[in-house]
Amino acid sequence: MSAPARPAPAPLAPERAAQLAAEFGLKPDEFERVLAILGRAPSLTELGIFSVMWSEHCSYKSSRVWLRQLPTKAPWVIHGPGENAGVIDIGDGLAAIFKMESHNHPSFIEPYQGAATGVGGILRDVFTMGARPIANLNALRFGAPDHPRTKHILDGVVRGIGGYGNCVGVPTVGGEVNFHPSYNGNPLVNAMTVGIAPRDRIFLSAAAGIGNPVVYVGSKTGRDGIHGATMASTEFTADSEEKRPTVQVGDPYAEKLLIEACLELMATDAIVAIQDMGAAGLTSSSVEMAGKGGVGIELDLDAVPQRETGMTAYEMMLSESQERMLLILKPGREGVAEAIFRKWELDFAVIGHLTDTGHIVIRHQGAVEADIPLAPLESEAPLYHRPTAETPKQPLLPPDSVPSPMGLAEALQVLIGSPDLCSRRWIWDQYDSTVGGQTVQRPGAADAAIVKLEDSPRALAMTTDVTPRYCAADPEEGGRQAVAEAWRNITATGARPLAITDNMNFGNPEKPEIMGQFASAVRGMASACTALDFPVVSGNVSLYNETEGKGILPTPAIGGVGVIEDAAKAVGYGLAPGLDLVLVGETAGHLGQSLWLREIAGREEGAPPPVDLAAERRNGDFVRARILSGAIAACHDVSDGGLLVALAEMAIAGTAGATLDPAPATLPAHAFWFGEDQGRYVLAARDASALLAAAEAAGVPARRIGRTGGGALVLPGAGSISVDDLRAAHERFLPALMAR
Repeated sequence: MSAPARPAPAPLAPERAAQLAAEFGLKPDEFERVLAILGRAPSLTELGIFSVMWSEHCSYKSSRVWLRQLPTKAPWVIHGPGENAGVIDIGDGLAAIFKMESHNHPSFIEPYQGAATGVGGILRDVFTMGARPIANLNALRFGAPDHPRTKHILDGVVRGIGGYGNCVGVPTVGGEVNFHPSYNGNPLVNAMTVGIAPRDRIFLSAAAGIGNPVVYVGSKTGRDGIHGATMASTEFTADSEEKRPTVQVGDPYAEKLLIEACLELMATDAIVAIQDMGAAGLTSSSVEMAGKGGVGIELDLDAVPQRETGMTAYEMMLSESQERMLLILKPGREGVAEAIFRKWELDFAVIGHLTDTGHIVIRHQGAVEADIPLAPLESEAPLYHRPTAETPKQPLLPPDSVPSPMGLAEALQVLIGSPDLCSRRWIWDQYDSTVGGQTVQRPGAADAAIVKLEDSPRALAMTTDVTPRYCAADPEEGGRQAVAEAWRNITATGARPLAITDNMNFGNPEKPEIMGQFASAVRGMASACTALDFPVVSGNVSLYNETEGKGILPTPAIGGVGVIEDAAKAVGYGLAPGLDLVLVGETAGHLGQSLWLREIAGREEGAPPPVDLAAERRNGDFVRARILSGAIAACHDVSDGGLLVALAEMAIAGTAGATLDPAPATLPAHAFWFGEDQGRYVLAARDASALLAAAEAAGVPARRIGRTGGGALVLPGAGSISVDDLRAAHERFLPALMAR
């Protein structure tokens, strides 16, 4: 239906409009574009809508041009980037739906609520598409352990993740945690959710049907989170603590009710389109739904459920109150939908309808507060080709160029207890990793989490990975390695990697060196995704991760998902006695940017380890096939800390130590045992001779490196360390940090 003639919103005075535009994060030329689109000065609500929709957080105005390079298609990809989450076919008529998103800035300002609402938001992205969430993961980065705020932020973030995920009843099954001074003023909290839906019951967000009702469901709207998207698109300054009002407050119990109500309504034929109210709240959900559908939308804010009195149109449109959804229903289905949401004790309100005007029209208390053409709001959104500067390449560090200041045993104990390699048990013990009863591999037992599907032998493998120090030294190689490691971790369980989601965490894109990092990382990721048939199906970009001009390490976090047909065939990495240890992959003793170099030699230099994608594919496919044949009892990829750290982790997770063979004479012992060469796996095999013969036939480098048994790691020519001592060193750091 065509909208009747309507008065224009009350405009702001020109000087006031320009002043507010700057405060809201719009550049002068962007504000001029707003004036041109409207043909007049904007109202306060209109200016708020433009500012959040054109924020970096919502529009990707600095990153879109680069993200187009990423491969997004494969025969098993049902929906790639552009929807609330990515969707892949996992067989038997089922689809996996997953995505990762950041809540970095809110988690610095208010760690508990920032992290909790990050979990809540990513859950909504997944179940809004019709999926029941089955697992949460995260990728966390904190400042130096001795920084005065690190303990406070770590404690709040972990409690927030656990508090929300545990209460909503979705297991938190995996993740990663690292520390570095670059995150002192800007921690990273990346949350990932994986869900399952029938392949033929996927719900999308494009609005359709002129006159169809627009329905608000969930919790009431308050003043929390106003301009959260804008805040997430700026650097932090010394007064960022004052931004607490822009951090949302979550209610996991309401989220649980919302999940059940939405899934119950999805079992009917009532829904035309559905979208969660995430960043920018009611603004982004209504604008994106109508824009994707090519229709107009008219909202009456008098009908919006409110938990505070006297809220203005500006506040309601920009509020980021949690646990809310926007639906487009078929005509006449309002009663069915309302009955379901009332049963689950949630708010339900018809707040508008679709129109043929191509505009978003906002009414409140009898006045038109906003009237914006939707097409130019999207098509004329800023798109920047920002200047880039390449990161200078560092030379390869020859393995014999750095002498070892200590023996293998002493170095291993230092590394296994260091902040980046210590046990994360203090963290994961606060997460319920088994709620739902489908978790096969808990944290600390395998390279990827394994969650079985109900009423099926099939399971999903999932992981999060990135090595920021590699990305800082060579962003392209670091981006390539992040994808390869996620692929490798899934492979190490026996699962077949299918697709990734990403979370691109970088500093200020207006600095050419930062934009260069971003562009290079994308190139590296694209090459790995292509070579490994591991497409990107969803993701998030988080820029301006800087405080007082100091940026974080480039951190393109990768969330990977794979499938294994029979969960019973999945392996972990814990050792048992009586097995041969076989190393798959080439070892050149690469020490550049390694943790050994940093923690033992006190140096941070050199090129990161190169990633040979052909070797990754060849080695990984071989390992996966051997696991599925039943020939492998345990498998662990070799990554941070190198081979000896991987063996120590396997011993700590299992019931046996091992006696190790000498390193090859062609390499310094510390380079062989602690080098971080890529594309490698340690296999615990029942028959090493058969495994080595199969590897030779496949053209895969492999060598026997020892045999399991006893209660210690026996190092060739370097004594031994008991597994109990290793475990004690491994477990010590986080409890000691949090007890200070």
